[in-house]
Amino acid sequence: MQEETSSENLKASTGTASPGSGGDYDPESIAIRTAATVLILADRPDLQVLMLKRNSRSVFVGDMWVFPGGGVDPGDASLQADAAVRGLTDIEASSTLDIESGGIAFWVAALRETFEEAGLLLARPKGKAELIDLSSAPIEARFQGYRDQINAGSLDFVEAMRTENLELDGTDVHYVARWVTPLGPPRRYDTRFFVTAMPNGQTPLHDNDEAVHDEWIRPSDALKRNETDEMLMMTPTISMLQRLARFSSVKEAMASAEKATQADDEAVRIRYGVEGPNRITWPEDPDYEDSDPRAEDGTVRWPSQIR
Repeated sequence: MQEETSSENLKASTGTASPGSGGDYDPESIAIRTAATVLILADRPDLQVLMLKRNSRSVFVGDMWVFPGGGVDPGDASLQADAAVRGLTDIEASSTLDIESGGIAFWVAALRETFEEAGLLLARPKGKAELIDLSSAPIEARFQGYRDQINAGSLDFVEAMRTENLELDGTDVHYVARWVTPLGPPRRYDTRFFVTAMPNGQTPLHDNDEAVHDEWIRPSDALKRNETDEMLMMTPTISMLQRLARFSSVKEAMASAEKATQADDEAVRIRYGVEGPNRITWPEDPDYEDSDPRAEDGTVRWPSQIR
């Protein structure tokens, strides 16, 4: 389900090389893969977001802090996967992402990766309004078993949902951004970013494989720790934290995401010769027009002012 991507003349501006990105390869030969990631929000009591620290051995962004997510797999684009999503059709999803078809696969991938990496299941029992509650020990153990099998590749995520008579959440998971990994790393992704609220009756738990730590954190605190290199992050992650920091609650952040349309798209630019969080410019910044529109390919659809 690879779509064409304008990605010429892109360069890295993370300021820090990934410890897991070594090796000899031709950057021009790296294919761009589709991917999806999710910002999980909670009022604790102030607005915080769930972040994961990647394994230092990872080929892609090793040792860096990210949101749950990963590549779109072939199974995410199947008819069975389409049917597993409640409240969203492929036509609606594709229109939101401005692609011809296959858009719903990004939602399926985002929810699958959230379960695999963070142990959170954004799904509802059929006929129920609330997301599944995993707080009881027997249910938690059963779904941990599913998670282990899915991560091991011995069980299909969508099949597990069908076994449990569950439907994936297509109504409260909202698209907020698109970023294309710049030329340079050994893996490149065309990633769609989504946002949703932390489900009740569930507890995040990193998989201790791709992710070695999980943490709830205020966006402003994460940005400060990035600036001191305590939390290494790529530009897309930083940009989403900057936007999230403009909201005061989950309700406010979600309302903005739900109402956003293509008319709200903002192209992010990079200040010349600047590293760290301050390298990102937004359209309202006075030096936006003087910043580089080619260094990073990112578009954010998450207005800080709710219309």
